[in-house]
Amino acid sequence: MAAPENATAPEKAWYYIFRVLCALIFLFLIGPILVIIPLSFNAEPYFTFTEAMLSFDPAGYSFRWYEDFFTSDEWLRSIRNSFIVAIFSTILATVLGTIAALGLSSRFMPYRSLVMAILISPMIVPLIISAAAMFFFYSKIELAQTFVGVILAHTALGIPFVVITVTATLTGFDHTLTRASASLGADPTRTFFRVILPLVTPGVISGALFAFITSFDEVVVVLFLAGPEQRTIPIQMWSGIREQISPTILAVATLLVLLSITLLTLVELLRRRSERLRGMTPG
Repeated sequence: MAAPENATAPEKAWYYIFRVLCALIFLFLIGPILVIIPLSFNAEPYFTFTEAMLSFDPAGYSFRWYEDFFTSDEWLRSIRNSFIVAIFSTILATVLGTIAALGLSSRFMPYRSLVMAILISPMIVPLIISAAAMFFFYSKIELAQTFVGVILAHTALGIPFVVITVTATLTGFDHTLTRASASLGADPTRTFFRVILPLVTPGVISGALFAFITSFDEVVVVLFLAGPEQRTIPIQMWSGIREQISPTILAVATLLVLLSITLLTLVELLRRRSERLRGMTPG
């Protein structure tokens, strides 16, 4: 896209410099991902590009590390555990975080700032401190090294993301709609599901996505709380790096990148659908 015709010379220069800087920043952010993906197809057990790969020799590329992942009981068990923990913790975090955000958006909420600070504290407190505190607390109530303990811990880490996104969505919410619903005879439950929830759905879905990714990628808390039966995919990757360095880790990382892209695409499609339902032009 060319610079505007009526722009001055300095404005045109800044126009192109700004885009070059944005491209460099974008390349800096996705550079490691761009390196990991081709390395996951390396036919040799190395974390570097071989001569065959650099010369685009088909013999230098292989699906052996993906086959190793899909035929390994340890890797499959860890991915299953990750999905179990992430799905249940996301559901809990989304429900509790949405309820908390609705309460914080009410003008009758006392000590709103204090409650908000407490709810988002898991994002502020260093994760190692939260993990150690959870370990000692869950050990006393016999929830350490259990799926319930890991799910509850990840729920606490995901709630702040849901609270922030839903609260941001409710900032511009038109409360005359709820009063109109009440004046037409709808009870609070019907008003919530038919009026409020459809309008805050983008924020709820975004918060759920962040909660899911937080749980799926979390390492520190799982190291403290999980036992051998609750080993998740990040812990399996961490152990693989420490115990036996294998390019299977690169194949798993590539699959996780594809999963993240799929989730972000789904959220964008849902956002556009929500805007169409509300009569807005998708941006």
